[in-house]
Amino acid sequence: MISPYPGYLREPHYYETDQMGIIHHSNYIRWFEEARIDLLTFLGMPFHTLEAAGISVPVVAVDCQYKNMIHYGDRVRIEVYVQQYTGTRMDFAYRIYDNKTNQLMTTGSSKHCFIATEKNRLTSLKKTSPAFPEVFQHFAENQPDPPASLPSFF
Repeated sequence: MISPYPGYLREPHYYETDQMGIIHHSNYIRWFEEARIDLLTFLGMPFHTLEAAGISVPVVAVDCQYKNMIHYGDRVRIEVYVQQYTGTRMDFAYRIYDNKTNQLMTTGSSKHCFIATEKNRLTSLKKTSPAFPEVFQHFAENQPDPPASLPSFF
């Protein structure tokens, strides 16, 4: 049994800020990727393992909603949830919290597919790498429920 994923802790770097000391919006997508890679490593499926098996996992869509400003000097926790896993696709949800106050700062999602690198075609993990789907499916079924979606500001 895999223990619950504790989240990815991140301290913003100064170069990631704008002139007001607020994290520039473009960095959140990078943070989602860092957290997603951290989750895969936590699950024993680091990217180099997928790549060695001839699988690439491109991003096909990404979304981000900024709820509160994150400043240089803040420490954040990025929680990652598998929203959907089909064998050929995997969708993630992200929640970024201030690690001290637990205030929700940002939400987002990303959608991915699995590509057989050799053929450069969509592939089912069940066919190409049968051990991988078990890990992803088990995590998706046993992860804590993500918090309910919050209404948009707009």
